Amino acid sequence: MKALQIMKYGDIKDSLVFNEVNKPTIQAKDVLIEVKAAAINPIDKSIILGNLHGLIPIPFPSTPAYDVSGIVVEKGEEVTNLEIGDLVYSRVPQEQMGTIAEYVAVNHIAVSKKPGNISFEEAASLPLAGLTALQSLEYVGIKENDKVLIHAGSGGVGSFAIQYAKAKGAYVYTTTSTGNVKWVKELGADRVIDYKTEDYKTIVKDADIVFDTLGKNYTLEAFEVVKQGGKIVSVVGPIDEESAQMFGMADYKLPEELANLISHKKVSYKFIFMHPNGAHLGAIKSLIEDEKIKPIIDKVYPFAESVAAFVHLATGRAKGKIVIKMN
Repeated sequence: MKALQIMKYGDIKDSLVFNEVNKPTIQAKDVLIEVKAAAINPIDKSIILGNLHGLIPIPFPSTPAYDVSGIVVEKGEEVTNLEIGDLVYSRVPQEQMGTIAEYVAVNHIAVSKKPGNISFEEAASLPLAGLTALQSLEYVGIKENDKVLIHAGSGGVGSFAIQYAKAKGAYVYTTTSTGNVKWVKELGADRVIDYKTEDYKTIVKDADIVFDTLGKNYTLEAFEVVKQGGKIVSVVGPIDEESAQMFGMADYKLPEELANLISHKKVSYKFIFMHPNGAHLGAIKSLIEDEKIKPIIDKVYPFAESVAAFVHLATGRAKGKIVIKMN
């Protein structure tokens, strides 16, 4: 089968090539998916550039990407929740990375039937961003009338998180650039803050929840806008001590400035590691079919133009998700 592969760390155009590779063989808990569409994410770009080689080392060559939609064509003997012919979508586990290919083998617990009212391309755009937003906002117990700040509302995670928070009945503040204000407002955000002309810290006061998708100074600034005893959940800030212990980082301590802010405002701070979860994708499927959430796609590229898709991803200017459509 044909697959896009990373041959070395470095510049995108120099590192990616198309290769003929063996079709994956499935294990007892796997399904083999004929790929109809795959989406790419900032983590995929970071892996190619070598920015994550310490955290996610890969052998060369490796096929990139995690988001997929397609058709089940084989199933392992222990798979009972899916059948051959099912239309499915998934964020595949780390060890099964490689969705920009004609087939991918995936553990069945990471797979869900895809929403029936959207295309394969739209379905492929959902898993990583959708799971990141859902798992982050559910961890902090988002509920009706919560005031929530979601940074980067035009990005893949942000655009999904806005819609998810609104489906929960929350009041949503979000930040974006001037050119994206109108369409981010159309996603349902109650107050769209143009960061080029407005200072969000003067607008957001006593938020119940801050969803930090930007990190660095934004993680610390969250404490200026969250209420006393509020909640901050981050997907890019420093890891929290509980998670560090879970990963075997026995001597890890929060940065002192962050620890002091948490203590001063009695805030709950959590770093979320998104984990593949077919049941959570099933919940997203229901929200899509009930038209509470819609997929947001920036551009669809044919498989043959996959490298161009990554070059576009690297600009950081996508509104929504970049998707690759198989032949």
